[in-house]
Amino acid sequence: MQTCTRILLRIARPLAIACVAALAGSDAGQAWAATTPLPAAPSVATSAEKPEPRHATRAISLAPHITELIFAAGAGQHIVATVISSDYPAAAAGIPKIGDGLNINVEKALTLNPDLVAAWQASGAARTLAPSLAKLHIPLIYSAPQTLQDIPAQVLRLGRIFGTEASAEPAAAALAQRIDTLRRRYAGKRPVTVFIEVGAAPLYTIGRDPLLNDVLETCGGVNLFADSAIAAPQVSAETLMLRQPDAIVTAESTETGFEQRVQAWTRLQLGAALKHRIYALDPDQLFRPGPRLIDAAEQLCKDLDQARN
Repeated sequence: MQTCTRILLRIARPLAIACVAALAGSDAGQAWAATTPLPAAPSVATSAEKPEPRHATRAISLAPHITELIFAAGAGQHIVATVISSDYPAAAAGIPKIGDGLNINVEKALTLNPDLVAAWQASGAARTLAPSLAKLHIPLIYSAPQTLQDIPAQVLRLGRIFGTEASAEPAAAALAQRIDTLRRRYAGKRPVTVFIEVGAAPLYTIGRDPLLNDVLETCGGVNLFADSAIAAPQVSAETLMLRQPDAIVTAESTETGFEQRVQAWTRLQLGAALKHRIYALDPDQLFRPGPRLIDAAEQLCKDLDQARN
């Protein structure tokens, strides 16, 4: 439960929310995680009919990846508030916190006089704030990257919104170039089947997450549970023994936690463990759909190439 709880507190993705709901111990929570499909992401724009905001100077970010995207666009100085999990880059630590992404202090948010609020999904804090924002005619936009290429596109978009194109355009171009390099380098490589371990007790993985599956595809990887319609499917060790993934990726950021997972899979005599094909990636980089996901993709591609060879 510790791994899933940490992921939920630091990111805002359906797989983490479902994982923690199930691990909370209630029958209802477990049933919810076992049957709930991934929610449809809202458009990355405000709407098809409304033009994008321009010249924003006082923004509230309701997700850590949005905070990272705004900083990447050269507009970090325009964030007046964010959520407690927004801890990157270092400058984000000094930004006032008004909630955790699921719950929000509406009164505190409005006293900051925002001229823009950016959210990941139309749920949680965004849903709570939306009525008040509508009354005050404060734009509420969404940023939900579905592919790696959406990340530099979001940097460009935010640069236009904040008027920081001079910083956003080269930053986006550099990110896009790194993605293109990965796609060309690993195109045509032998596919590697991958199990991404999100929670260990019980065992959870990711399902039909378009962004993470795009990352895997870029590296020539195949998610064993990509065909799942469930946000965070619970699986059994027996299922993994039958499917025998070529590689395991675990969301462990500490050496101790990683070694514990390696030992656990080795005791079960899982092939990937016996062949030393278990890899750890920082959960903040892997599960936040922001610029650092490209860092995680670069490391993942190297890991899977090692497993392949």
